[in-house]
Amino acid sequence: MSSSGSGVIVELHRNSSNWVKVVDEIVKLERKIFPKHESLARSFDDEMRKKNSGLLYVEVDGEVVAYVMYSWPSSLYASITKLAVKENCRRLGHGEALLKAAIQKCRTRNVHRITLHVDPLRTPAMNLYKKYGFQVDNLIEDI
Repeated sequence: MSSSGSGVIVELHRNSSNWVKVVDEIVKLERKIFPKHESLARSFDDEMRKKNSGLLYVEVDGEVVAYVMYSWPSSLYASITKLAVKENCRRLGHGEALLKAAIQKCRTRNVHRITLHVDPLRTPAMNLYKKYGFQVDNLIEDI
């Protein structure tokens, strides 16, 4: 566990006694923050039970206010699959603290590359990722 602003970063383990509570809170955040086609709300529990994946979350006063999901599908690369912060808890450093922690977790796997996907219209997210050295590889346009 480490500190993020006034919150605490916690790693969710598959055998955690609070698994159901934390997953329920994250699913609620997923539904509020992401459009239906980007949301993992329906398959969240399945996603988290996959091998080679992890989740860190920030807890403030017993409530999940932010989370990051990551995976390492191969020894070559890892992926930050989700990073979300509750709307009224943004700009407090939670997203940055989680991104940093997830990058560190991925690096312990000795991967050569960490990837992520972000909607280019999410300017604060784009700026955060650029700050940590992420580069735009290619833009896929929906036509």
